[in-house]
Amino acid sequence: MVIIFLKIRQRRFFIPKVFGNLQGLKASQIKRLEKIYRRRIPSHEVITLELSRYLAELSFEIRRQIGLLIDRTGQVAFVIVGDSKSILIPDLSKYRSGMARLRGLRCVHTHLNKEGLSEDDLTDLALLRLDLMGAITIDERGLPLFYHLAYLLPENKNGAGWEILEPVRYGRLNLNFKKLIDALEDEFYRVQRAHTAFQSKDKAILIHAAVKGKAEAEESIIELSELAKTAGVEVVDIIIQQRRQINPKFFIGKGKLTEIAIRALQAGANLLIFNHELNPSQVKSITSFTDLRVIDRTQLILDIFAQRAKTREGKIQVEMAQLKYLLPRLVKQDASMSRLTGGIGGRGPGETKLEIDRRRIKTKLSHLQKELKAIRRRRAQRRIKRKRAELPIISIIGYTNAGKSTLLNVLTRSDVLAENKLFATLDPTTRKLRFPSEKEAIITDTVGFIRDLPKDLLEAFAATLEELKDAHLLLHLIDISNPNFPEHIEVVEELLIKLQLQHIPRLRVFNKIDLVSPEYAKIQCERYNCIGISALNPKTILPLLAKIEEKLGGLGYFKPKKEAEQGLSTLV
Repeated sequence: MVIIFLKIRQRRFFIPKVFGNLQGLKASQIKRLEKIYRRRIPSHEVITLELSRYLAELSFEIRRQIGLLIDRTGQVAFVIVGDSKSILIPDLSKYRSGMARLRGLRCVHTHLNKEGLSEDDLTDLALLRLDLMGAITIDERGLPLFYHLAYLLPENKNGAGWEILEPVRYGRLNLNFKKLIDALEDEFYRVQRAHTAFQSKDKAILIHAAVKGKAEAEESIIELSELAKTAGVEVVDIIIQQRRQINPKFFIGKGKLTEIAIRALQAGANLLIFNHELNPSQVKSITSFTDLRVIDRTQLILDIFAQRAKTREGKIQVEMAQLKYLLPRLVKQDASMSRLTGGIGGRGPGETKLEIDRRRIKTKLSHLQKELKAIRRRRAQRRIKRKRAELPIISIIGYTNAGKSTLLNVLTRSDVLAENKLFATLDPTTRKLRFPSEKEAIITDTVGFIRDLPKDLLEAFAATLEELKDAHLLLHLIDISNPNFPEHIEVVEELLIKLQLQHIPRLRVFNKIDLVSPEYAKIQCERYNCIGISALNPKTILPLLAKIEEKLGGLGYFKPKKEAEQGLSTLV
């Protein structure tokens, strides 16, 4: 008898829960709701006629919407009670089946006011990746009237992420649910396979909220696309939304975010990259809403720097920037993550996991700063030696991907890494430059600049940028083939002011003139008082060397010397 009693207690303990606010319901009504869990729907049916009527009558009686989440075996997984206008679907994370597949649950719920599927219904369908969303409308007698059904589409056709079927009268629903889902899953798999063929990269959707203007937004998003490419991310779509003001919770509109979630499902994207700096609460809200990884522009740049840093100094600077970025974004996970303090006098709960992580980050930052100071001292010693050698110092600066490393290679016959990517090189490179007239100078290539360069990154790279303070001449290299080069010039000039380097003499140089017409290059060179070159063509470098030598001579750094008999031809 005892054993039987325990089994009964065990069964009662595991009675499925009815979700939602049950206040105001009678005990008999709650029991009728619990009995729904005993129902089983054939795999080929969306819902049975009997269960449809049972839901309609009970919903009409309590004057609230009732929703069911049914798995593909026909088992009722959740019974949900809402209010008169909506239901709130509980957490479905344990039913997750991957970005390339649907959730494996369909939602069928009642509507009391004879309305079809609402915007919230379609949003839930998209964001939760449900197999199907269905609404049963109820007439004045409390009987089911129509079925309203919708399902997601594997491909975005005509801007629609879902298919809404024509309303079907009660008793005439003959949709074969199993065949529909099998066909959808096959199509989703086919589309995903097409997207992922020969690819192992992260797939991202780039997002920009345009407040200032569309033209500026398009320029900025193109640069973000190049950053993503540099980071090894495949861009599957670009979304620009015009907004008067930023949404404090989702940054962009909730409706647009729903469209993005559908697009991500259809394109196989697993990452959203915002062309802005998001605060921690926005990242959390967007991640929870879309069930996708979310990063902002700053984090993307930090990731690129982390990939590109090769020397110990570069790695330290990137790690410092990452830790400074992470510190304010640590959030409390769980109250149970506290630990008791040890030793005498400990009282109550001690440091939480959050506090421990913050303390560890601060300790790590302090350690890295000490290492960086030691590196700065060694750099300072090298700079003293250069000054003793009385050689003028030239620093190449410019917007990222302007061709600085390529120019350094040509001028000094070096083999510094040079790629057609943003931030191809981060670590400063110093070489000796010999002019055709046998005069010598020190030339340094520094990290490239970019608009909205993260403040933490700029501070972390202060040691690298200190090289610029000792320069006698700044060689400002500009990519003339980039249509946005005027903005790039402004960005560099503004950063020089921030770094208090505006007093150092500068020589502007247009690079990549071979990619534009000679007439255009001539006009722009005259307009911006620049000298035009192609770093890939040594013949165009000769006038540049003559101009640098003239500039340094005018600044008093070269003593008169007998010119070499070979002249400028030695470099060709």
